[in-house]
Amino acid sequence: MRIFNFFRKSDLECPRCLGKGFVDWEDIIRLNRQLKWVPAPCAYCNATGRVEKEILNKVAVDCMYLTIDLPESVIDKIKDGDQETIEKGKQREIFVDSLIQYAEHHYLSQNMDAESIATLYLNTEAEKANFSVTKEELIKYIQGVINLKKSTLN
Repeated sequence: MRIFNFFRKSDLECPRCLGKGFVDWEDIIRLNRQLKWVPAPCAYCNATGRVEKEILNKVAVDCMYLTIDLPESVIDKIKDGDQETIEKGKQREIFVDSLIQYAEHHYLSQNMDAESIATLYLNTEAEKANFSVTKEELIKYIQGVINLKKSTLN
């Protein structure tokens, strides 16, 4: 009796989720994606725990933009190395990084709370941002930045 092999010999354990098919908090911390990802099925391996060797050359394991909540067509473009889509992802990461720095600065230097920082951001920075966000989403996100900052200061 022949046993069917589900994985091709060229398939490897997913370096993002470490073969679990799910990105957990330990993976997020290991890949330095706090405030950028939440625990979810792994988009890098499509929740299978295995990846084709070729993807390692096309997409960085910690590619912030490659998340499971994207439309399948966008995920495919990223995995195929589509430069326009990858550039959009890089721009999104720059936006998120600058928002984190903005929130940290105002929290640490002016002891502002999340709602005050969000209001200031929307009144002074939102027009320059490439991505839009609702005030409620922004407050929640900034509170996450503050909570992470508090935990690293203790």
